Amino acid sequence: MGKLALLHLLCGILFFWSVSVVKAEDDYKYFTWTATYGMASPLGVSQQVILINGQFPGPRLDLVTNNNVILNLINKLDEPLLLTWDGIKQRKNSWQDGVLGTNCPIPPNSNYTYKFQAKDQIGSYTYFPSTQLHRAVGGFGALNVYARSVIPVPYAKPDGDFSLLIGDWYKTSHKALQQILDSGKSLPFPDDLLINGQKQSTFNGDQGKTYMFRISNVGLKNTINFRIQGHKMKLVEVEGSHVIQNLYDSFDVHVGQSFSILVTLDQPPKDYYIVASTRFTTTVLTTTAVLHYTNSQTAVSGPVPAGPPDQFQWSLMQARTFRWNLTSNAARPNPQGSFHYGKITPSRTIVLANSAPLISGKQRYAVNSVSYVNPDTPLKLADHFNIPGVFSLNSIQTVPTAASPSLATSVLPASLHEFLEIVFQNNEDTVQSWHLDGYDFWVIGFGSGTWMQDSRKEYNLVDALTRHTTQVYPKSWTAIYVSLDNQGMWNLRSAIWDRQYLGQQVYLRVYNPTPSLANEYDIPTNALLCGKAVGRHP
Repeated sequence: MGKLALLHLLCGILFFWSVSVVKAEDDYKYFTWTATYGMASPLGVSQQVILINGQFPGPRLDLVTNNNVILNLINKLDEPLLLTWDGIKQRKNSWQDGVLGTNCPIPPNSNYTYKFQAKDQIGSYTYFPSTQLHRAVGGFGALNVYARSVIPVPYAKPDGDFSLLIGDWYKTSHKALQQILDSGKSLPFPDDLLINGQKQSTFNGDQGKTYMFRISNVGLKNTINFRIQGHKMKLVEVEGSHVIQNLYDSFDVHVGQSFSILVTLDQPPKDYYIVASTRFTTTVLTTTAVLHYTNSQTAVSGPVPAGPPDQFQWSLMQARTFRWNLTSNAARPNPQGSFHYGKITPSRTIVLANSAPLISGKQRYAVNSVSYVNPDTPLKLADHFNIPGVFSLNSIQTVPTAASPSLATSVLPASLHEFLEIVFQNNEDTVQSWHLDGYDFWVIGFGSGTWMQDSRKEYNLVDALTRHTTQVYPKSWTAIYVSLDNQGMWNLRSAIWDRQYLGQQVYLRVYNPTPSLANEYDIPTNALLCGKAVGRHP
């Protein structure tokens, strides 16, 4: 065979191989899930929970970067239902976001097929019901996006992979909890904490091997601290960002947040406590699981390891140690640090202050004095069909005001490709947790007191990590940068679910007046229609 013929043959093989890899790793994954009620006793008392395909928590959804997901969700509950894919960016596709501002809920005994892609993502995420208080009784699960084979990750492949869904839990039914909120009261303190829907669970590993633990706070209200008796934890990924790999004794995980850690089983063979406990609460709830060495002959023993000092300052100092690994890739081969976010001048600054006003004698939560009310017609449908009277773009100010608290359907207007500075101002005495659908953002600064122009001197403009949920400490502020490269109607909300339910949320309308499939996909042909959109044609 001549050199030219050999070269053509090799090029053909390489082309076939590359196309095959891309085709395989942009594959379509098909799922059919059925949501039902079932009975479980996570705290020793039989109670109604939400099952997905008979499982509580729901099935673990394992994907590879760029997988296309076709998921048919059948609702067998007695109430409308939506699932949201927390942390999945839904590129150009807010139609699949699964919240009431973008989707009509799935009626009982009906179904909806979600279609989305885990585009250019890698990391640990979750899914959960966004409707009413369903999240309080299940329907949630782990959503893990693994790297494509052609994209290396900055650590050796672990010998095992565990997802730990940790959160506070009530024995009270979700309908009773909703009645409490609707009556104008805040939720009571939870009854306990669960790990993967249980009070007792065991994770098995071989001595000398290294395992990944994916930790997610799926609770309603409380920050949790996570630790493993006698073991150091190496932080490697936070909500899609590869980070500087420091070792920690424990982590604070705020509501809605996820971490990936590596743990090497390098201790004498025995059983060790895995511990989760609430933070910044008068009564500390603690739950444990067991890390079992497969060659262990010794049951877990000794006092349960104590958590760190119950101080906001400790948590704040730890948060500042989470840094982007600038030389690592993310879901793409180019280094994370190749995008110099700190050298971009924001187009404008939005300051959002949370509050807890009484409106008409009932407990509400507000942003810049406006407490959000869900309309009958999803905002996305109203925007698409130009339906008047559903929302107004001047319904909320972009800075805190001294106005009396009011109810409204608050939407913040923004232009596609804007680069925003958003400051979360917390003048209350409790930790806040804020989430933005459809995006990740750079958490550039934490500070005490009231944010001012000079507060920018405290910003990290070099290696702040990107994530989808950030905490705001009491009487403090947190600042983020976000590049608005994803057109759509996106929910910016409290991840603390009773605050979200009672109004601590807004929508960000990222808009371009020129319709283009390069910016946003068309309305799905199977879109559910409700409210004023009934009778329209997708």
